[in-house]
Amino acid sequence: MRICLYARVSTDRQETQNQITQLREFASTQGWKIVREYVDVASGKSSDRQQFKALFAAAARREFDLCLFWGLDRFSREGVFETLKHLQTLTSYGVGFRSYTEQYLDSCGMFRDAVISILAVIAKQERVRLSERTLAGLARARAQGRVGGRPKVVCDVRRLHRLRASGKSLAAIGKECRLSKTTVARLLAECPSK
Repeated sequence: MRICLYARVSTDRQETQNQITQLREFASTQGWKIVREYVDVASGKSSDRQQFKALFAAAARREFDLCLFWGLDRFSREGVFETLKHLQTLTSYGVGFRSYTEQYLDSCGMFRDAVISILAVIAKQERVRLSERTLAGLARARAQGRVGGRPKVVCDVRRLHRLRASGKSLAAIGKECRLSKTTVARLLAECPSK
């Protein structure tokens, strides 16, 4: 089987060599051929990592059959939902995944469907909790008298219509009235002249 290795540390004061050494040894005991090693020195809280993106580009081209990483926290720390999406993307490319330290996290193993199902449920719950926290925060802000959304634009719409009728562009009207061109267009559309 052709595999790639993925290792990550958050800062350049940390070392990936321990991860890579263990992954190489494990791959050797399995008889797997390592075709590429991807190493990032970046936070796992974002997928905007150079080697991480390169890994997915190569996976899309089917340059390897399996991605072996040291642990799920080394692969991604974006949260369960995003991490699950990354693993599903690999699967959609026909590429398996395996965690060295979490043996149950093996897309080729007998518990594959169970693990993916559990991760999917956890991801769904994470999204529900995030939504609940957002709604609770908005309710608290309203109770404290704060109003959400963009601030109301106070403007004489008749003036906007007069300026438009005189041949001025939306940009010129916006500049004169200290509004964006988009806001001028919206106000003119919402309140047609009589």
